[in-house]
Amino acid sequence: MSVHKAITKHVKKQNSRITEFIRLDHERERYIDIAVQNCQAGKAFSVTEINAITVKMNELAKLGAVPQRKIVTAEMVEEYAEKLGTS
Repeated sequence: MSVHKAITKHVKKQNSRITEFIRLDHERERYIDIAVQNCQAGKAFSVTEINAITVKMNELAKLGAVPQRKIVTAEMVEEYAEKLGTS
């Protein structure tokens, strides 16, 4: 029975990490969209919020079950915005 409890506990921890990762990923994508829209409109934008969330996601990744994400640079946002503009 203790093996069953240990497995259940492990699965719950992983499920919790995955759920939190998905929530953070949606939030990160929202901030990326805002940065790209601002860039396309010629407005100032920041990657600070994006990368603060990325750090949290990468901390979860160190615990397993979820992938790491890249830190986003302003240049990456500009390149992506330009690519979207030429599509």
